Amino acid sequence: MKMANLLRIAWRAINRNRMRTFLTMLGIIIGVAAVIAMTAIGQGSKQSIQKQISGMGSNMITIRPNSNVTGGVRMDNTSVQSLTEQDITALQKQPEYIDAISPSVTSRGQVINGPYNWATSMQGVFPEYLAIRGWPLLDGVSFTSQDIKSAAKVCLLGQTVLNNLFPNGEDALGKIIRFKNIPFKIIGVLSKKGENTFGQDQDDVILAPVNTVQKRVLATTYYQNIFVSAIDENATDKAAAEIQQVLRTSHRLAKGTDNDFTVRTQAELINTFSATSQILTILLTVIAGISLLVGGIGIMNIMYVSVTERTKEIGLRMSIGARGIDILLQFLIEAILISITGGVLGAGLGIVATRLVTFFIHWPTLVTEYSVIISFLVCFITGVFFGYYPALKASRLDPIEALHYE
Repeated sequence: MKMANLLRIAWRAINRNRMRTFLTMLGIIIGVAAVIAMTAIGQGSKQSIQKQISGMGSNMITIRPNSNVTGGVRMDNTSVQSLTEQDITALQKQPEYIDAISPSVTSRGQVINGPYNWATSMQGVFPEYLAIRGWPLLDGVSFTSQDIKSAAKVCLLGQTVLNNLFPNGEDALGKIIRFKNIPFKIIGVLSKKGENTFGQDQDDVILAPVNTVQKRVLATTYYQNIFVSAIDENATDKAAAEIQQVLRTSHRLAKGTDNDFTVRTQAELINTFSATSQILTILLTVIAGISLLVGGIGIMNIMYVSVTERTKEIGLRMSIGARGIDILLQFLIEAILISITGGVLGAGLGIVATRLVTFFIHWPTLVTEYSVIISFLVCFITGVFFGYYPALKASRLDPIEALHYE
């Protein structure tokens, strides 16, 4: 029998019991919608994490002192003193894969402007820090290398600090603020950066020359971090390896001993968070996929009912020349049509659900083509797998017994 005729017969059979067909489809619809929505949420979360980490500086490499064990006590990273000016000099001598370098020290305290005050952090850095972080100035100028050498009391304000110290919108450039009772002149205002991956407000910061914060605020000669940017994203791993080699030599570490520092690239952060996000996405998708399994069982159940109801029809068709393969294909096509139609409705519902999640809850979502294609493929396989056995039963009916079935 021609495929077109089989499709027409199958479609008429489906239309004959529309409500029953819709209820059979419901499991498939919910399953496909859930799979697409969960995948979209997972992919959106993954993309958001990658965007946020890249926003911190896609080529950025962070060097921190190791929290080693001293006298049986594990020390905090900020308490370990292993990064010095000597390390900066060593890194600047061999910049094969390194583009820019900036040490960093941070101190928390109260900043005051007349009657206004705000608890924030002051970060001492090089001018190159802005380029490493991809952080342009909104207004004013940055401090210079001469300001670093002279430990000048100048600073750049983040947007959060600016809004709290100058709530009336007045021009902050040239004004004097006090941090831990030390006066600083505002020479620039940073552009808005927003929250980072860890939910921290990146604009709640004051940037100042590193020597100023070391000598006047912290009274230390050590660095808490060193930020480095590679010449490009493809050279990040090579730059990290270069940094490890240079610092091991600078710290005179014997072969086989552990590093007293850690080197982390943005790619490592992205991979770590993406792997976590991927695991959650797979877990949620598997849970949602259970609905597809339930929907498939519903299809099998309703097809068995359909075969029982139409036993006389099957016997009549066989008596006038229909072959077993024709009967099998007829019921198999019905199952596939039910499954595919449910998939179409489920895909539409899933896409609408992701839009609603983004609109009302403000979660990042991303509907990918492969998730829709895979959903349709699963629907087709579900229709074939769960529809085959009822169709096979129908094709093996004895036409004489079928005609006498009551």
